[in-house]
Amino acid sequence: MKSRGCRWTGLVAAGAVALAACPARSSPPGAPQGAPSKPARVVVESPSGRRAAVDVEVMRTPAELAKGLMFRERLAPDAGMLFVFAETAVHDFWMQNTLIPLDMIFVGEDLRVVGVVANAEPLTTIPRSVGKPSRYVLEVNGGWAAAHGVAAADRVRLEGDAAR
Repeated sequence: MKSRGCRWTGLVAAGAVALAACPARSSPPGAPQGAPSKPARVVVESPSGRRAAVDVEVMRTPAELAKGLMFRERLAPDAGMLFVFAETAVHDFWMQNTLIPLDMIFVGEDLRVVGVVANAEPLTTIPRSVGKPSRYVLEVNGGWAAAHGVAAADRVRLEGDAAR
């Protein structure tokens, strides 16, 4: 579901997890197609003061959440996609039609990182989750989280269209 092809799963009434295939994704941030209507940015800040920012496309509707980054061949180094879910829940993603490795940064309702799935392998249907409730999931290029020292408990700030 993330990175070039996001696959989203959510909890169903009985607590079972249902996977939903993601349709083809729109263009990366800054491209004519699929760019957010307002600039959107996510800033991750560690307790020690380290900061990393990424320009994002924001996905909110069921169709957008299902589409994600599928079929994209590349993602700019400091670009990503922010999934904004209607409810806080344990969210799973899969990479069936995602062509590039992605890091998935799961963020709670309190805007703190609850966990990271690093370098999710592309073109697989293996569910990816941190097993903790989240309200947001930030997908970025594989290795981005480690390169920027992103870890659980880091604070996240949503700017522009990401904050609405």
